[in-house]
Amino acid sequence: MHRQRANMHRQRINMSRKILTVRQNKSTKYNIKNNSTPVGLGSYWGEVLDVLQEIIPVYDKVNSYISFGKDSEHRNRASNGKIQNGDKILDAGSGFGNMSKTALDVANGEVEIMLYDPLLAMIKNTDRLFKKKPEATCGVFEHVPFKDQQFDVVLSGYSLRDAISLNTAISEIHRVLKKGGKWIIVDLGKPDELIVRFGVSFYLRLILPIVAYAAGGRLGLKFAKLYGTYRLWPENKKLESKLLEKFTSVEFKKDLMGGAIMVAAYK
Repeated sequence: MHRQRANMHRQRINMSRKILTVRQNKSTKYNIKNNSTPVGLGSYWGEVLDVLQEIIPVYDKVNSYISFGKDSEHRNRASNGKIQNGDKILDAGSGFGNMSKTALDVANGEVEIMLYDPLLAMIKNTDRLFKKKPEATCGVFEHVPFKDQQFDVVLSGYSLRDAISLNTAISEIHRVLKKGGKWIIVDLGKPDELIVRFGVSFYLRLILPIVAYAAGGRLGLKFAKLYGTYRLWPENKKLESKLLEKFTSVEFKKDLMGGAIMVAAYK
């Protein structure tokens, strides 16, 4: 039975990738050197997904190093005061479930969680974080397989940046949130000020690979792909504006000179 479910998950993800590749080929192809096309990874998504699959053994360790050890702090800052006992939570782009673990700690375990990630290998490796493994399913931001207004909270920790189409992802998350619900986002930020943005770009392109190698060896070097996702990511003000096209209000906090963001978007 377990093997059957695993095979079904693999088939579902393979089908999603085929469908999205066909759609992307029929429309515009995204160019990292010229990111004036609609925001999102587009056809670059497949490459990023392959890299994420490979770096699973060192993902958390390297992520902590390259964020100067602030990844956990940012998750806590984003979640504090925003998770209530009894909340039904979707962790979109959950990875191992770090955002969900933070939410559980904030609410003393009194929440219902659904892990949701395109990589089966990620959501299969959640045992170290949870005494009781949450429900989980595979899928992408652009095709969330849940009914309208089903969740009180959606979490996205270091994952929204990997959306194929940011506009579609925002619409889908808005759809599955209940009225008055909130979307908590933790991710890289893209500073609005040109000089600061140059500094963040310099770090991600040239310094990060060295830090990642020190933390994760050869696998850590694959984190260099992160720079491509950053290039296609909107500046902080533009991201806030995009969220406000769908959401009633947005709380936008920054750290590391705008290179890290903690966002709460309210429906």
